[in-house]
Amino acid sequence: MRKIEPLPRLFFRELTESCQVAQGRKIIIAVSGGPDSMALLHLLADARKRLELDLTAVWVDHCLRPKETPIEEQTVRAAAEKLQINCVRTVDAASCSSEQGISLEHAARDLRYAALRATAREVGAEYIAVAHNADDQAEEILLRLLRGSGREGVSGMRMRSRDLIRPLLNIDKKDLLAWLTEQGIASCFDSSNNDMRFLRNRIRHQLLPFLEEHFEQGIKKSLRKTADSLAVDEDLLAALTADAEQETISELSSPKIQLLRAPFCALHPALQRRVVERLLWKIGGRAVMIISSW
Repeated sequence: MRKIEPLPRLFFRELTESCQVAQGRKIIIAVSGGPDSMALLHLLADARKRLELDLTAVWVDHCLRPKETPIEEQTVRAAAEKLQINCVRTVDAASCSSEQGISLEHAARDLRYAALRATAREVGAEYIAVAHNADDQAEEILLRLLRGSGREGVSGMRMRSRDLIRPLLNIDKKDLLAWLTEQGIASCFDSSNNDMRFLRNRIRHQLLPFLEEHFEQGIKKSLRKTADSLAVDEDLLAALTADAEQETISELSSPKIQLLRAPFCALHPALQRRVVERLLWKIGGRAVMIISSW
């Protein structure tokens, strides 16, 4: 029988090898009080001893569940105090959603990352650690498929993406829950995770169980394997896109982008699309595109 690797050892390997976190780094930890983020908090605290990490925990109150959030805050504060790390930010996702015309789920996510990045800037942290696990990865891939994402989207979340690190991404949720129970670590249940108004929850509670029962018992692992394969291809395409951008761009000064016609038209349509998307992203998505004749 294959010996199961202890979770803290597996986590440390993912943190240092996959996320490439080196000695003495400053890390912001997104902690909601749920089981995944509480596992992340304690596993990073354990890794801190060996890597001399400077950790700051951030709990974001979306002001959406007033009956639950006091308990969540108390749980996070108690754990953070014990581990000698603490920070709290507050945002209002409901008002942002109505003002910007975006979904509540989308607004909460955007504001959460804004709060995390604000704290990262304040303390000078290089990384923001979030608690996405292997189950989340499978759900995210299906979600993006249903929304018509291309190769980049279906390649899933990355272990490391700019300032974000996801050291739990290759760890199953059941293993995290088992470890929390074994260690006697308290966590909270977020009732919004059972709210079927959100597509992600319908995927988690309805679509994935249906696929596992009627089609493929190992569907989550298969989805993650596909994403890993696509991610390798995506890295190559990203490099080709960066090279193509340098060859075709004539001027980039918001809101104006000027491209050289001949080099741009010579690109494969897939690279043309990627170059345009990359340039629009750089200047915030609002631009006047000009293709020069020379």
